[in-house]
Amino acid sequence: MPSPLSRRRFLKAAAGAGLTLLGPGLARTYAAADTVNLGIVGAGGMGKGNRRWLKRIGGTRIVALCDVDTKRLARAASEHPDAKTWTDYRKMLTDMRRDIDAVCVSTPDHHHFPASMLAMQLGMGVDTEKPLAHSVWEARQMGIAAARHGVATQMDNEGHAREGLRKAVEWVKSGAIGPVREVHIFTNRPIWPQGIPKRPPAQDPPEHLEWDLWIGPAPFRKYHKHLHPFAWRGWWDFGTGALGDMGCHFWDSPFWALTLGHPETVEAEQGGNSAETGPLWSTVRYEFPARGPNLPPVTVTWWDGRKPRTLPNGEVTSDVPNLPPRPPCLEEDREFPRNGTMFVGEKETLLVQDTASPRIIPEARMQAFEPPEPFLPSSPGHKKEWLAAVRGGEEAGSNFHDYGGPLAEVVLLGNVAIRTGEKIRWDGRNLKAKGCPEADRYLRRPYREGWDFSPKA
Repeated sequence: MPSPLSRRRFLKAAAGAGLTLLGPGLARTYAAADTVNLGIVGAGGMGKGNRRWLKRIGGTRIVALCDVDTKRLARAASEHPDAKTWTDYRKMLTDMRRDIDAVCVSTPDHHHFPASMLAMQLGMGVDTEKPLAHSVWEARQMGIAAARHGVATQMDNEGHAREGLRKAVEWVKSGAIGPVREVHIFTNRPIWPQGIPKRPPAQDPPEHLEWDLWIGPAPFRKYHKHLHPFAWRGWWDFGTGALGDMGCHFWDSPFWALTLGHPETVEAEQGGNSAETGPLWSTVRYEFPARGPNLPPVTVTWWDGRKPRTLPNGEVTSDVPNLPPRPPCLEEDREFPRNGTMFVGEKETLLVQDTASPRIIPEARMQAFEPPEPFLPSSPGHKKEWLAAVRGGEEAGSNFHDYGGPLAEVVLLGNVAIRTGEKIRWDGRNLKAKGCPEADRYLRRPYREGWDFSPKA
């Protein structure tokens, strides 16, 4: 099997000649026009935003739309009247395998793996929403498949392409803030219901929702109103909680800047986790070994949610943000952000609000700070990187096998620590939690019949 890069170069050369290429189970003609024919899996929500981004970028044609919610599908079709519509992406991808060059997967988390794997097996490029997969094993397999099939891939953690995040990475990589042994990552998520001990009473699904297709690969559950179209994020069968929602955004800068790789251990504290949903709050500590003489061992701590507080009248309310200890160098009148990352270096403390606003704290130190000369290349934009790769150019920065998949593995491993309640001693190479067999069922799960697109042995 040729390497992904060599295959991509071949595609680029073939495109200029209008050659017909034989892929896994299909033949496709790459024309010199460079218009990318796209399929959209999940047309509402994030899919709506992705469709509009792609339209603004230009050079694309949306030829197929899929959504299990026929109301959302109809609205999307009104914006793309030339696109064919589907409620089952398995049929869309197989029936249109000669017409679709690449797909955007914007579904709930439990569909990321089967939709993306099938598309890659059919030779299509894939752009998949964060956190890329529903489990650590799935993230690993998606990276392997991207390399094996030589397709252009990208996880949609769009901050990876922003100048602010790259600036933060440069400040850390250059050593300008000194060696880093402590990092804190924090978010105000979840902003949907979690901490629910059992499923609500079943209801009839609305007529416009193909419920069995919505369930897809997951264990079958009766419909209830707390799932579609948004609150599924908190339910373990379908979502990946606060870590899955925001982890691949806010973990991005430390994972990149500190060359983190696999952690040695992961352990969690939490409140309210159940077999059904994620917790009301969690604090997850990852310990990473030294990665070379200038990268000492580092503790990365994830903070999310809100903790309970007892009011004077005895009422208990969850209204205390679960945040790291306030850094002593932060000005007293300055609010600590609710979403972001903090690097504690030997020389400076770097606070990155969301993914785009890096500042040394306190502000007086920022004013005196001498940042390094920029050395990371600028990005044309997250989606533009991926489309360039689909056309035969360089790989996108958050591609599945080199970056996006490994990042997602680390993020999703935190959920394994939350769900087992054990300290995970991690063998990243073999995807095993040493001495914790209970973790196996959270690292990988079976799929319903007709939805298993795992690689064949």
